[in-house]
Amino acid sequence: MAPDPGTKRESEHVERAVLAVVLIAVAVGAALVLQRRRPEPPTQARRHRVPQQLDRADFDHPDVPWLVVVFSSTTCRSCAAAIEKAQVLASADVAVLDVSFQERRDLHERYAVDAAPTTLVVDADGVVRTSFVGEPSATDLWAAVAEARGS
Repeated sequence: MAPDPGTKRESEHVERAVLAVVLIAVAVGAALVLQRRRPEPPTQARRHRVPQQLDRADFDHPDVPWLVVVFSSTTCRSCAAAIEKAQVLASADVAVLDVSFQERRDLHERYAVDAAPTTLVVDADGVVRTSFVGEPSATDLWAAVAEARGS
């Protein structure tokens, strides 16, 4: 007995449909695997601007050989700690100033300081010898002042 041509055609259609479903499932699975493997975008480092030179006449005690200035903000959580660490350095040769954005916005803008706290160690000529963006450790700040004064 010869096979029925209608049954053969129907069988081919079923095979093609099954094959199509399998190929779609494989494609979806591959897409999901590739999407999960996709690495996160790299973190972009943001560089904050730090002045290289200050006009010492813009700040109190321009006659003191060294200035440690903390550009701060009253809304900044780590600014108080940075100021506290800097104040320990105050002496006859080192003036320590807190320049709050809310009180001295003009100086923040003049020197393009865009992050708080930004701590600068400045010599008598106004040259920024060392800078810290963010809260410095007491050890790093004190060592920077000692190194700048020793050179």
